Amino acid sequence: MSPRLVLLDPGVLSDFLADAQREYAACTPELPPRSWAVLLGRFVEDGMRVERVRFATNIRETDEAVLQEFDAAIIPRFGACYANGRRGYWCEPRELLRITAEAEAEGLEVLGSIHLHPDWHRIGPPHERGLRVSQEPTPMDRHLFQGAGWPLNMILYLERREGRLYHALGAWAPPDAAAPDAGCRALGLHFGMPELQGKASGVR
Repeated sequence: MSPRLVLLDPGVLSDFLADAQREYAACTPELPPRSWAVLLGRFVEDGMRVERVRFATNIRETDEAVLQEFDAAIIPRFGACYANGRRGYWCEPRELLRITAEAEAEGLEVLGSIHLHPDWHRIGPPHERGLRVSQEPTPMDRHLFQGAGWPLNMILYLERREGRLYHALGAWAPPDAAAPDAGCRALGLHFGMPELQGKASGVR
C-alpha cells in the first residue's frame, strides 16, 4: 500500500526553514533563492515519519554532465528560465551515498527531499511572473520527482505579506510511472503536538 500520511515534529524542519529564509532575504530577480535537503525517517502505518533533514552539495552549476542534461532536455522542455544556474538543484551523488549510509547506520531511510518555492510571481523578473508558484509541484518538479522515485517530495512555499514572511508546506508522492501526466498525489501532513505537562485535564 502506498504511504498516504507524513508525520513530523515542527522542529525537525527548523534548520531548513532558517536556510530558506536566508536564501529568500539574499535573493534578487537575477539570483533566485534556492534551498534543498534530504529527508530521513521511517515508514510507519499508512505513511512515513520524518526525523532528520540533511543538506548536500549542489552540483547544478559545476558538473558538466548536469549542465549538458539541462541544455539538452530540461531547458527545451520547461523553458529558458532554467538556463539560469540558480534554477534547479542536483545533489552530488557521492554525498547522497554517504547520507544514505549514515541514515542506515541510525536505522533510518532516505524518504525523499524538500525544496523551496518563493513567491517568484511577485519578486522575480517581470518576464517570469506568469507562472504562479505555491507549495504545489510545478511541471519541472513533477519531472524531477518521477526521476528520483522517492516516496516523499516536500515543497516549502515562502511569501511576504504585510511586511512578514509566511510559509505553506506541501507533501507529494511522485507521479505514477504508468501515468506520468496524472500529476502528483497529495500526502496528508500531520504535525506532532507538544506533550502536556502534569496531570491531564481531560477532553472538552
